[in-house]
Amino acid sequence: MAKDVTIYDIAQKLKVSPATVSRALNDNPLVSKFTRKKVQNAAVKMGFRMNTFASNLRTQKTRTIGVIMHELRSNFMTSVLSGIEKVTNKAGYDLIIAHSAESYQKEVSNVHNLYQRRVDGLIASLAFDTPDLDHYLPYRKKEIPVIFYDRVDEQADFPKVIINNFQAGFEATKHLIDEGCTRIVLVTASLQRNVYAQRHNGYLTALSQAQIPYKKNYVMVKDLYEQSAIDAANAVLKMKPLPDGAFITHDFSAAVFMQALKREGIRIPEDIAIVGFNNDAICTLMEPQLSTINYSGHKIGEAAANHLVNHLEGIASLSGTDTVIIKSELVVRGSSLRKK
Repeated sequence: MAKDVTIYDIAQKLKVSPATVSRALNDNPLVSKFTRKKVQNAAVKMGFRMNTFASNLRTQKTRTIGVIMHELRSNFMTSVLSGIEKVTNKAGYDLIIAHSAESYQKEVSNVHNLYQRRVDGLIASLAFDTPDLDHYLPYRKKEIPVIFYDRVDEQADFPKVIINNFQAGFEATKHLIDEGCTRIVLVTASLQRNVYAQRHNGYLTALSQAQIPYKKNYVMVKDLYEQSAIDAANAVLKMKPLPDGAFITHDFSAAVFMQALKREGIRIPEDIAIVGFNNDAICTLMEPQLSTINYSGHKIGEAAANHLVNHLEGIASLSGTDTVIIKSELVVRGSSLRKK
């Protein structure tokens, strides 16, 4: 096996001191730009690999950030990750990405594993059934910063990046009311999670302001997978009279729901007007195109990563009361336009 190239080999080749090579490889301004470039080029040509493990032992930093995602199948989550990666890459941090797959137990395991990997900080979104944040407390004890995004515990003393889900739910429901709907079903996910609880509250408030009676059977709490959307559509088809509007808090579920209704001869939006949530790419692939709530996952990812990196770099400090609210907006398309 070939011997690894060391800083001493580079120093001998370039006739400079090992200390100069070390500083140049770490881009230390004490070494001139010309020498830094010369050393770095030689390192590449000679096949030198930085011993980041040894460096990390000295600095007690790994320059890695953990990211916990609750799902991987939406454009929204992909865009969140792109926003995080843009910021962390520029700041010189690596990412370790973990996926809870909507499972509290997997989330606990991921949080523990990332702690053992000695990440410098953590960016996390909660699974459907996460009941508390006890598994994050070891980070607090070690003063490892944690920032939550999208799905958060709004009462917990951790910084967070969210949208105004109440306002978004209100606007989606009010739009259906303005289009003449009076029998509006809500298909959503676990009301234990802030995002769905607040969208539900917005739905209730819009109904109340329009003096439309609340009907318990019009609220269907599902897991947002394909079969659940089909089940929701079948339940709606059995209702007498037929609902005339549907607010579905997930675009993929809304698309499946819509297709299931259309197969049974239901006209969209004439018979039932539909609004989704997230503005995923599937919205414009439907016929009619899906009305939805748009908000930038990329901006959420950027905001979370910026706050964390600025804290790690000593530029700013994080507080448990820090809450960043990203703007959202209703995007009206054909699926909800009953008033042509």
